[in-house]
Formats: sequence, C-alpha cells, structure tokens
Amino acid sequence: MLNRWHFVCLCLLACAAPAASFCGFYVATGDAKLFNHAAQVVLMRDGEHTVLTMASDYRGDPRQFALVVPVPVVLTREQVRVADAAAIDALDAWSAPRLVEYPDADPCPRPAAQGLHFRGGRANEVRFQFEGIESMSGSGPVRIEARYKVDEYDIVILQADDAHALLAWMRANHYNVPQAAGPILRGYMRQGMHFFLARVDLGEQARLGFHRLRPLQVAYDSPRFMLPVRLGMVNADGPQELVVYALSHKGRVEAANYRDARLPEALEVPDFVRNDFARFERDLFARTAQREGLGVVFTEHFWPVASCDPCAGRTLTLQELRGLGVSDVASGGTVYVTRLHAKYDRASFPEDLMLQETADQRPWQARAILRPEWRGDCGCEQGKRYVASLPARRRAQALTLADAAGWDLAATRSRMGVDDTWRRREEPHPDRWDMRWPK
Repeated sequence: MLNRWHFVCLCLLACAAPAASFCGFYVATGDAKLFNHAAQVVLMRDGEHTVLTMASDYRGDPRQFALVVPVPVVLTREQVRVADAAAIDALDAWSAPRLVEYPDADPCPRPAAQGLHFRGGRANEVRFQFEGIESMSGSGPVRIEARYKVDEYDIVILQADDAHALLAWMRANHYNVPQAAGPILRGYMRQGMHFFLARVDLGEQARLGFHRLRPLQVAYDSPRFMLPVRLGMVNADGPQELVVYALSHKGRVEAANYRDARLPEALEVPDFVRNDFARFERDLFARTAQREGLGVVFTEHFWPVASCDPCAGRTLTLQELRGLGVSDVASGGTVYVTRLHAKYDRASFPEDLMLQETADQRPWQARAILRPEWRGDCGCEQGKRYVASLPARRRAQALTLADAAGWDLAATRSRMGVDDTWRRREEPHPDRWDMRWPK
C-alpha cells in the first residue's frame, strides 16, 4: 500500500461557470460546458487506511472531461475501483437534516393519541462531478507510465518533467487549462508526483447498462487524514461548498485545522415549512454560514450507521457499507457517520482540510420541529387557554424562521393564515366586546 502520500485531485476547468470541486479543476475540450456546483465525498478511516469515494452528477457529454489527480506513485489497478452510487444516495438521505412533527394533543380531557412523524430533507441536491477526456497521447517530457481499465473508466498514469511541458501537452490535445494552474503543477512536480487521469469509455458504459457516471473510489494508506481543497479554488469565481460523509469506528470526525461548529438544533418553525423544507434547509445553511463566516466546518449529523431516531432515509445494507470501504461491519464493529458541510473560498481555506477522529460517540442531529395545532373542539377551560396561547407561539415560530433562514415575516404570517395579531379568522380576539363582558 502507499506510505505518506497525499491524495490531491487536479481537474482543469475550461468554462466560465464557477468551479466547486474539492479536488481542483476540470479539463474540458473545445467549448464544453461544465455544470459543477458542490463536492460530495465519502471517507472511510480505519487507522491509517483511507477509502475515498467521489460521487458524480455531471450533466453533459462525458467525452469532454477528464479527472486529473497528482499522486506520489503509479497507482496499481487494485487500488482503484468503481463504487455504487446508490450507497452514496442512501447515505445522503439517511444523514440529511430532518423535519420532525409533534402534533398537539386535544387540550380538553378526552383520550387522544400524540404521534411522532418525521420527514427527511436533502440539503445538498447536487453532486461532485467527474468527467472524461478525449485522447491520451504524448511523448518527450510528458510520458505515459501505465494504462489500465476499471470497468467503464480508462485510467492512464502520466509523468512530466515540468509544468510547462504538461500544460503544453494538454493544450496540444485541445484542453483549455487555466494559466493559474502552472505554479500549482510545478509544486507537485518538485515533489516527484505523477498524474492519474480517468476518462469514460462510452462503449463499455453502454454495454454495462449505466447512464450516469458512477463514483470512482481510491484506497490508500497515509498518516494524514485530509481532503485537498486548494486546487479547486484556483479558477473559482465565488465560494464553494463541500459535503463530507466521514465513516469511523472511533467516533465523531471533525476538522483539525479549521473552526468546527454545528447547525442550529431543534428549531421550532411554522407548520407550512413541511412543504418547503428543502428551501428551508438551503437557506438555513446559507444564513448560518454567512453569520459564522466562511471557512467554518459545520456538523449536520452524527449517529451510528446501524440506527436512526428518527430516520430520514433507509439504513445502509452491509453490502453498501462494504462498498464504501467498511471492512469489519459484519463482525459487529460499530460504524459512526459524521456529516460535515463547509462553505469556503481562497482566503478562508488557505490549507487543505485536515480531519481527525474523536472519542465522542454521543449521537446528534440537526433538525427542525413542527407542532401542528389541534384543530378540534376547544370549548373546555383548558382548550380556551390553549387557543389563547397560540398567537404567542406562532409569532415565536415566525421570528425563528426569519432569524434562522431569513424568510420575510409578513410573507410568513400570510402563509400561516393569521392576521397581524397572529390569530386566525375564526379565533376570538381579546378586544372584541363580546369577549370582554363578564361571564
């Protein structure tokens, strides 16, 4: 296995759209357009062994793009494989911030059941994108050291003597490379790095029956538990986002070199949020990140993978966990999942993201809470007191929504169906004379 190597992706981008890739640039031929918004990776850490899985959601011609990864040695065929996208989708849904409901019970003394319901959200609806390139030819200062196939991916290992030669090789093969990539390439070449390239064999992809690019997975040994993020910011014109699903046998995973924080927990919001939860989660994260500042790594979920309370998605199967690099799950070893989410730019993330395992095993989750109101008869004294308490509660929920997600207070009140006193039309108003006469 590899010793002391730094897994650093370099994908060279050739379009004006903002790049948002944890591993760097994309290469594109001609005028190809890249739709790339956020990075999504799964990391399984066991001692010094790491399995890194990179998801893809590329929506374009896969012939136009390539993944280029600086590596310290020539990677063998056995260290690279294709992973199951369904396992990542399941992990995403299972760990997503969630919405729980605690309906109000009948306030009058009649038998009533109070249930707990839940609704899972998908705070991140785009995936890290991973493309292929056209031709692999070169000579002289740029040399092909190895070539092999991993299912529908053609893998090539290159070596170059200097950055100018590699840039010239790419441009000669019709790949638009940002000029700012030169110094970064030069730095890795001084370390004796090689370059791992992956492209899609469309014929093999069709023969295998796949229509989306499947995730690529790399296994390696290194004392450093890290993710490369700096290269992805070279040609970015705005902040980028990263979602990491970190699997560990020890406990919670956190950032070692950046500030660690958590999303707001147990926010009570108006009932209509159930129909707009995805937007709420996006706005909640954006507003929280704006307040905390860029460069903060937020924990959104931490839980043993074998359970959930409540469940926002199905539990992963043993086969799916093994596919993500978990080796001893069948023997009863506990696997903890930490979902991390960061928004950053060049100034806030001057270093690659270093991670560390902790001994913390206390489950935690980001969630929003709904308290659907009792809409039945409230004629008893307890029911009247309950109705009288609702305006203050509604106002507090609306203020929470405005503060946490930035939603307009007047629009929120309209969607709640209440007036400026936070009462519904059918509810008694304390200023009405028929309510003020002694009973």
